[in-house]
Amino acid sequence: MSVDESNELGSAGGGAASRTRDSRIVGFDLARAYAILGMYIVNFQGVYGAYDDPSPIGRFVALFAGNSSSAFVLMAGIGCSLLTWRPSAEAGERRRLRLIVVRRSWFLFFSGLALCTWWPPDILHFYGGYMHIAALLLFASGRALLVAAAACVVLFHALLVVVPYETGWNFDTLQYAGFWTPRGFVRNTIYNGWNPILPWAAFFFVGMWLGRCDWKSKRFRVCLVLVSAIAFGTCQVLIQLATRGYLPTGLAEYVTADYLPPFLVFMASTGSFALLMVCGCVALGERFEKSRWVRALAATGQCTFTLYVGHLTIGLLVLGALVDRPYWTITFGEDPLSSWKTLGFSVVSFAASVLACAMWRARWRHGPLEWLMRRVCG
Repeated sequence: MSVDESNELGSAGGGAASRTRDSRIVGFDLARAYAILGMYIVNFQGVYGAYDDPSPIGRFVALFAGNSSSAFVLMAGIGCSLLTWRPSAEAGERRRLRLIVVRRSWFLFFSGLALCTWWPPDILHFYGGYMHIAALLLFASGRALLVAAAACVVLFHALLVVVPYETGWNFDTLQYAGFWTPRGFVRNTIYNGWNPILPWAAFFFVGMWLGRCDWKSKRFRVCLVLVSAIAFGTCQVLIQLATRGYLPTGLAEYVTADYLPPFLVFMASTGSFALLMVCGCVALGERFEKSRWVRALAATGQCTFTLYVGHLTIGLLVLGALVDRPYWTITFGEDPLSSWKTLGFSVVSFAASVLACAMWRARWRHGPLEWLMRRVCG
């Protein structure tokens, strides 16, 4: 969902959400553009490069792992609130908005399942799961949303005691056995897939809360930056202590866990980084809103659904053709490309995407897949 979709619904409801809708926040689109750039870098590197490349450029590329996905989900939650949050809406209007969210959640869910046959680490079907649950909380209080976010993290850690996290996984090949079986699918979707509902939906619920906040308030943004910076800094200190051997082995493994499994420190670190990034993008959007490059990046952020699917299909095929290694012949860890090559291809692909989106948006209001979802779901 893009911010302009929420604007079409008007500014009924008053309060901070109304003020946000009255004047479009370009920074949100910039944040989405950052998230899709991060997706390009992480996914092209994950398929053709080496995840554990120790070179400086390899370490730089690794910084995007987790951070881009958390930003992607956080922005989805913000978009959901911008689309639906109207405290004074009557029952009929609330039912209509809830139905739109439910329909779109199923559209994304089944689109993601179709993509899973080609790209097993798909995030779209998880995204659909977050949205479906969010439909129950569209008009809940802000406190309820934050409690729901915390509950996602707590429940995930509680499940670790009951179900071994490695169930279904072969971490040497990153293959998940039994994904298409009922039990394996439910376990993967809720608990131990790439971006499972527990705990990843926490980012979505925090995003929903943020979408209701008054982003025109400098005091709010300063407070958000300070809290996020403290959280991010604390996490980085803990990670450094663990890496240098100052923490007990078990605690060090917990603190340094990266993506699989998504422990508390990972969630707090990537989430606080995403918040800092969003605040920075909002500030940049305000400062340079009229500039051509900001408008082009904003257009890119409004086509993230199309770009996400495009880079995992067309992008992977093009890179495979360039290096004479077709995507469907890739074996995990086999003769990886240098991080310079995957990063370079990611940046060039993103630049081409920005140009294409700017040209597309000059003529059409929505990206191709965004238009299709609206036509099907409302």
